[in-house]
Amino acid sequence: MYDFLPPNCTELSTTTELGQFLSPEGVLYLVMNRPQVHNAFNGEQIERITIALENAAENEQVKVLVLCGAGNNFSAGGDINYMKAIGDNSFEENKEDAHALAFLMSSLHEFPKPTIARVNGAAFGGGVGLLCCCDMAFGTADTKVCLSEVKIGMVPATIGPYVIKAIGLRNAHRLMLTAEVMQGQQAVDCQFLSDIFNVETFNEQLNTIAHKISTNAPAALEITKALLLNLAHQPIDDGVIEYTADVIATVRESEEGKEGLASFLEKRKPKF
Repeated sequence: MYDFLPPNCTELSTTTELGQFLSPEGVLYLVMNRPQVHNAFNGEQIERITIALENAAENEQVKVLVLCGAGNNFSAGGDINYMKAIGDNSFEENKEDAHALAFLMSSLHEFPKPTIARVNGAAFGGGVGLLCCCDMAFGTADTKVCLSEVKIGMVPATIGPYVIKAIGLRNAHRLMLTAEVMQGQQAVDCQFLSDIFNVETFNEQLNTIAHKISTNAPAALEITKALLLNLAHQPIDDGVIEYTADVIATVRESEEGKEGLASFLEKRKPKF
């Protein structure tokens, strides 16, 4: 077990390099466990995380997902041996590998339940893509975030769409081209992170947020997540107005919606 996990977590299907722990409240902690390489990923780890996301999406016990890095850092991006192998690959092999990473990023971005990145230490390169694909990301004053690809002649291509969506086009121009390190409050200011907490209270505050989300109506959470994904960057036109009206009308006639409204009117805790 890891010291940042809340008590009474249940260990799910777990491999040496990817831990999965479910809290009694339904918070799944997905722990990248390759601290010896700063949680850098290779092809096998990309596949492990993708499969874990697919399983978690179908698990009704999971209400919230927290992506974590074991040890001192969140993720350094691509593993050095993995990067060496890429240099020897053919175009076709590199494209197949890029598709696998792109599918992981898409799976995390479109994960149907709320997602949180616990960004301890550093997030570099592809690791930045992971945090940008999450709904929110939290760190400390020591957290460092860097789109470092251009320093070694690489390009943040597969993660690019999610980075731009998370931090905005202007910030992306600067940070992709300069490869500057954004630390602590700087990472909040440029929207890599949602907030930073004191190191001493980091885990407690993050777990409190995850728990707070898990107490909300599960179907409403998933519908709201889908709503956010669908409305992002859409013009407010007749189609959007019709879509949002359909969503709320459907929710109002659902069993969960009726129970939630009844509990509010009766001033009691809802039975979700």
